[in-house]
Amino acid sequence: METILYSHSNRFILRTIDETYVDSVLVFVMNNKHHLSGWEMERDNSYFAREHQLRLIHADIEKMKRGELFRFWMFSMEANEAIIGTISLSNIVRGAFQSCHLGYRIDANHQGKGLMSEAIQLVVKYAFEDLKLHRVEANIMPRNRASFRVVEKNGFRNEGISRKYLKINGKWEDHIHMVLLNEDMEEGREDSI
Repeated sequence: METILYSHSNRFILRTIDETYVDSVLVFVMNNKHHLSGWEMERDNSYFAREHQLRLIHADIEKMKRGELFRFWMFSMEANEAIIGTISLSNIVRGAFQSCHLGYRIDANHQGKGLMSEAIQLVVKYAFEDLKLHRVEANIMPRNRASFRVVEKNGFRNEGISRKYLKINGKWEDHIHMVLLNEDMEEGREDSI
């Protein structure tokens, strides 16, 4: 069943998707092939094939059924509901940990408009209120200042650097470990009252 999170500004809709959206996903990944290459793992040409994107969507659906992942796709209200980004809560671990990793990407033409900051606020709220998680972690390369600002605006705190943490575009990269705890969100809500 589709899950939809609405933006307060009505600039976008966040929703989980099924295979009927594969062509929209393919347009997004093709349009952003160069833009995202410096921030993601190395991709070969098969990644940009319709069949591969369809397999990824099916894999996401299975992981969501098991509660291991929630991936929301951002649809623009200003651009005929074109996909302009994606946010994921991945590696969801229950038990004593109750945590996940936050990942996100946005279309090159929609950067710098505050869309991702607003969308992350909604997804983090979903993680804490609906999924009842305790901790959301985002790992960001030090040179990705825009991404760092996005999570910082949402209250994430720097917990240090992880050396050679992820292999990005063929190279092991250091990452700043940014974390937001559920109680940090609760403190923020109390401060705003």
